[in-house]
Amino acid sequence: MKGDYGYHLVLHDVERGGVFAAYPMEEGDSFSVEFIHSVNKSPVVDVYRIFEGEIFVEETIYYHFGAGVQTELNEGETLTYGEDGSMIVGNIHQNREGMVYRVGTVSDHILTIGQTQISLRDLCGKNAAVRFNYEFRLF
Repeated sequence: MKGDYGYHLVLHDVERGGVFAAYPMEEGDSFSVEFIHSVNKSPVVDVYRIFEGEIFVEETIYYHFGAGVQTELNEGETLTYGEDGSMIVGNIHQNREGMVYRVGTVSDHILTIGQTQISLRDLCGKNAAVRFNYEFRLF
């Protein structure tokens, strides 16, 4: 990363400070975080996009309803069904800059950027608090 500069998706260590990793991204790029929901034990995929220099959630993909997952649509949101039986809540477009994920202890959180999948458990450790920001970095 030395000599690398520009805008990045930066994963911060909330508890100890510092940076776990930084991934180059540009306006309009997207990424997702997939995990197994702790209550209904089914996969959830949150899809984000860089918009006007910040992170916005655009859609969430569920495979089962249950406690802790969205059961009603907010104004402007859409619900469609995937060929695999998934329920896709779209058109969310809510700012999530600075969001924090707590990496799973029972199941992993997988960050996907393009075709690359990154295990947050391997990168950050079990139970790590990881804050996501989009920021200019000079390494």
